Amino acid sequence: MINLNKNHSINTLQEIVRKNMNQRLDYMPDSFNKEQQYALELFQKRLYLEEIIEETISFNRNLSWDDINKSLKLTTSAEELIKVFELRSDVYTEIGYQNEFPDVIEGLNFDIFDKSAGIVYYQNNKVVTGSCRLIFDSKNKLPSEDKYSFNNLRDEYGILGEISRNAVRNNTKKGLGLEFKYLMAGMYNVFINNNIDLTLSVMKKEHYKLFSKFGGNDVVDELCDYGELKQTSLIISWDPSKVSNFFKKVFLK
Repeated sequence: MINLNKNHSINTLQEIVRKNMNQRLDYMPDSFNKEQQYALELFQKRLYLEEIIEETISFNRNLSWDDINKSLKLTTSAEELIKVFELRSDVYTEIGYQNEFPDVIEGLNFDIFDKSAGIVYYQNNKVVTGSCRLIFDSKNKLPSEDKYSFNNLRDEYGILGEISRNAVRNNTKKGLGLEFKYLMAGMYNVFINNNIDLTLSVMKKEHYKLFSKFGGNDVVDELCDYGELKQTSLIISWDPSKVSNFFKKVFLK
């Protein structure tokens, strides 16, 4: 009941803010109206953040998860989730992805798909250095579907999920870093323990050489670009229940 009341209050506040967004006071100077508009927009974003945090944490707490590594975690608190949003913002700013995946609030990168995603993070000496999410299909569909329809895959395979927001801090070292290794193990963990039949993801074409060794994957299609990211990208399907011996040896041990 408490959660229902809180959600109702947030929805009510959002509606009030929406009604006032475009109202201006003609008897006040333009500078005042601009500041009021900015304050209302910021408040609306704050309410949206509260909504995302509330529903995302609830979703993750209801997932099945094998807690077998102390450095790899499923996000189950607001504090953990904020650290993940901060990491995404830092990494995407550094690699130039902000135009395609912009911050909703400066310094915090999140979206509506977090509400239905298993979000994992890797921490080193209590510092979050990597995160990734597996989005469960919902009424919002999946994020890449604004560029490519997955309806045929739904008809063929059933329940879909999409891996996205893979963010690793200081990802400049050669070879497989611990973050990438454990984040992929985390995606496997979420898939195996919950109700998804097939995962999808979008990646740079040159990254598929490694991913092809995972087993259970295929190239669905090739895109000349991906929104604001002017790079050749592949849409990849992956069934983690069919992983290769290479994946088991490198990522699951």
